[in-house]
Amino acid sequence: MIVALAAGFASLPAAAQAQKEQVISVPGFADFLAVDGNSVWATNKGRVERWSLKGKLAEVPMARPCGAMAVDHGSLWVADCEVHVVNRIDLKTAKLVTAIPVAISRNGERNVVAGAGSIWVASDAESTVSRIDPATNKVIAIVPTSPGVSYMAFGFGALWAVSGKGETIEKIDPATNAVVKKTMLGKQPGFLAAGLGGVWVQEQLDGTLARIDPRSGEVVTRVKVGDNLKFGDIDVGGGKVWLRTTDDQVFAVIDPKTNTVSARIGKAAGSGALRYSSKGIWTTAHDQHTLTWWPAPGQLGK
Repeated sequence: MIVALAAGFASLPAAAQAQKEQVISVPGFADFLAVDGNSVWATNKGRVERWSLKGKLAEVPMARPCGAMAVDHGSLWVADCEVHVVNRIDLKTAKLVTAIPVAISRNGERNVVAGAGSIWVASDAESTVSRIDPATNKVIAIVPTSPGVSYMAFGFGALWAVSGKGETIEKIDPATNAVVKKTMLGKQPGFLAAGLGGVWVQEQLDGTLARIDPRSGEVVTRVKVGDNLKFGDIDVGGGKVWLRTTDDQVFAVIDPKTNTVSARIGKAAGSGALRYSSKGIWTTAHDQHTLTWWPAPGQLGK
């Protein structure tokens, strides 16, 4: 493991530039992230790993971890696309608690999300989302959706599910386990995040970030970020939207008050993931085999 200081932030005031990011060398293919206090979990080839700025803290083997993960009910929840289960890992012991059988979706990047006291996963190659009860570790509902749904986020009392294939976003009511709104999106929509007054969706081939009103479910505005937004990631926190990109920069910072890009951070590092914490931003660059910590997110994008 190597920890090194990297180049400074781009498009930032002097105060923010004084705090440098830290780059950690991670062998393999570190990709999706989930924050766990002062540490972060990352998917890798044949395993998930827990990292801090001091190095690797834990490793849990599995066949093929796939997609974004969730931290909830004292556990890490991560899909395994080879054996078709959702693994529950105890955060304190870093031990596998159970493997819950689910027919994991083959569409898009896939992700597992937490909300309404449940764990949700796009569970069929055609058109369903499964709801898991952490109290029993069993699937308690299967929600019919449009074909190709795989990207999901929970917020504003609803599960939001995007189909890259169908170019739609659907609002699912956890009280009824049913789709209550369906909205057309731009070209090849992908990852999304809910918060700060909107549901934010990458329209990957358009290079835009769509903002959806959580009440009406309709697109209210779009933020142009680049030529495309393929293979990135997104999160919200600290009053900003954080958008991992492949081209132009490591990530862009979106101001939800003005619906504009307020900062572009770092030199382009290919595809990877991003997660916000109150103390900093974590990003991966899997082709460069790195995990990067960007401190003081409150200063970014001012």
